[in-house]
Amino acid sequence: MEKDFDQWNNLKKEINTKEVFRDLFFYEREVWWCSIGLNVGVESDGKNENFERPVLIIKKFNSDMIWIVPLTSKEHKGSHYQKITHDSGVSWVCLSQIKTISTKRLLRKIGMISVSEFFLVLTKINEYITIGPRISAGSSEAEATNIPIVSSI
Repeated sequence: MEKDFDQWNNLKKEINTKEVFRDLFFYEREVWWCSIGLNVGVESDGKNENFERPVLIIKKFNSDMIWIVPLTSKEHKGSHYQKITHDSGVSWVCLSQIKTISTKRLLRKIGMISVSEFFLVLTKINEYITIGPRISAGSSEAEATNIPIVSSI
């Protein structure tokens, strides 16, 4: 299917000029509809006229910038997804697609996930960004994973 990047770029220009209302409150753990856009390759795309999809707010930096992860309603298994429950039902978090966005992209609040589910999602994301040992030539995966990790970061 051909993607209409021109339509998305026009909407993106409108979103960019939108004022961030200081009375718009959003918090970590919340699920929102978000104008995530039309993206490249395997990146999650938004749908409909606002190029929207549900997202989970992972980290609020300030009133203008947040970290989000896109959600999907299609069931997925494996380490790249985590099932969650929110006020509108069940979704799967696309763990590998964490993204920094402007809060201008937020459209409508859907709900919130539990503290325990949020902690699980954060733990899974942390597994993605934790630097571990690299498997070198001549080492088995078991040998490589038994190497002590000393972090200086």
